[in-house]
Amino acid sequence: MPEPIRKIFIANNYIVSYRITSNGYYEARVRRKDMYIEASCRDFETMRRRFINKLNEFYSRPYCESISYAKVQPKNNIPLFSDYAEEWLKIKEQTTKPSTFKEYERSYRIDLKPVFGKKRLSAITRSEIQNYLFAIIKEGKNKKAEKLSLMLKCIFDMAQEDYNINSPMKKVVLPHYQVKKGSAFTRDEEERLINYCKKNRDVEGVDALLVLNFFGLRKSELKTLRIIDGEWLQCETSKEKLGQDVVLRKIPFTPAFKKVLPYVDFEKAKNVNLNTLSNRMKKLFPTHHLHELRYTFITRAKECGVNPEVVMMWSGHSEDKDVLASRVNRGYTDFSTEFQLKEAAKVDY
Repeated sequence: MPEPIRKIFIANNYIVSYRITSNGYYEARVRRKDMYIEASCRDFETMRRRFINKLNEFYSRPYCESISYAKVQPKNNIPLFSDYAEEWLKIKEQTTKPSTFKEYERSYRIDLKPVFGKKRLSAITRSEIQNYLFAIIKEGKNKKAEKLSLMLKCIFDMAQEDYNINSPMKKVVLPHYQVKKGSAFTRDEEERLINYCKKNRDVEGVDALLVLNFFGLRKSELKTLRIIDGEWLQCETSKEKLGQDVVLRKIPFTPAFKKVLPYVDFEKAKNVNLNTLSNRMKKLFPTHHLHELRYTFITRAKECGVNPEVVMMWSGHSEDKDVLASRVNRGYTDFSTEFQLKEAAKVDY
């Protein structure tokens, strides 16, 4: 069903729009001159029923009890950007993972608060925000501009609901830019990395670099790694959303990794300082970044002929345009230990 149709329903002659939040809740609301009705639930039908019940309750009240909820607020009642944004951050702290919240808090404190903090929400204009974001883009920081634009939109959307003010973000635009995609290490580059790690055992980060290269972990997953039965590495997939069950995944030791196993201290890899690790990579390979070791693992596994769905499972991916099996089929597939070890044996270079 088309997106615009799928996200509305009819209640008492009202066309009600709803959304699905990042933590899986259905939320619907209607605001009119003298009405503000909202309802939420993890189940769509329950949310819809709650909404209709609240709507019926509203119409059953005497008129004096249903005076406008959304009156225009006096200007002196509209909070400063800093006060309101910090309230928004408190909500995000409860609904996002700690690592995600840390990025939100840092962006607000370093970037947004110094510019907008002392101004009232209603005094911040579209042109002011537009010029601010364009200045960031001129510095070549397109991704940062997009992130800040998204934060501002979320803050002002909520303020619009709470204080019945127009959001200045409605007409803010950003130019399109081509995201730079990383690339796997070449065989020569990978060999240089491995040799460096072998010869510099006392340098912090070398153990983690080898783990990232031969298991395809995200750097944030290093702290959760543990060894199972001496031939599997297990970690918690870091891309799961707050409130969802922790997803564990296992990657078998491949013949390629076993060649460097004597040089790897898993405890050191687990407890490495991630800033130190990133700096080590920059010094060794200025044109690469840590996440490209993940690309390297996936690329080598595919080059060696490993089943694409198994590669997806090892890397913790749910999507791969080159794999034709549907999500449903993948959800019903449970590869045996023996099959995975047989596929792992192919990774020998």
